[in-house]
Amino acid sequence: MKAFFIKLGNNEIYKKLMKEPLTYVAGAAILAVLNIAHFAVFSNGWGVTGTFANWGAWLYQLVGGDVSSWVYFAGEKTQKTLAAGFLNDGGSIRNVGIIVGALAATLYASQFKLKKIKNKKQIVAAVLGGLLMGYGARMANGCNIGALFTAISAFSLSGWVFGAFLLVGAYFGSKLLAKYFM
Repeated sequence: MKAFFIKLGNNEIYKKLMKEPLTYVAGAAILAVLNIAHFAVFSNGWGVTGTFANWGAWLYQLVGGDVSSWVYFAGEKTQKTLAAGFLNDGGSIRNVGIIVGALAATLYASQFKLKKIKNKKQIVAAVLGGLLMGYGARMANGCNIGALFTAISAFSLSGWVFGAFLLVGAYFGSKLLAKYFM
């Protein structure tokens, strides 16, 4: 068995697909094909963060809460999604697939590392950054997938506006990161 994995690791096709990074053109082509396939199958754009709102609602319902009177969850379509449950929600399955796929890609590329937390500022920055990104994604009605990638591929001006402000936010965020946390 060990010989099989050594032989597999030396295979040129395996190295090309699993060890070497994709070119930007290959990555763009794969994303384009996946976006077209997603639209063909589900008849709507590719999104990620809207599903997280459903996850929050399901967790809230697990502890006895009721979200049916909340404006965001009041729509008939959203009520049906919540009633159907986690395993019957395409967005949830897709998001779990993205998480598992990212982990698999990291493991295949031998890039998985557990890093020591340097100080409490690093924890505060990570938590605050994650909360601000999540809040911003909900306020923008999508993340870089739904509000940028899907919008631009649908020829929507909103995608280009989102992209411009994404660059502005990345610029200021990197300046803050360098000033306070490096």
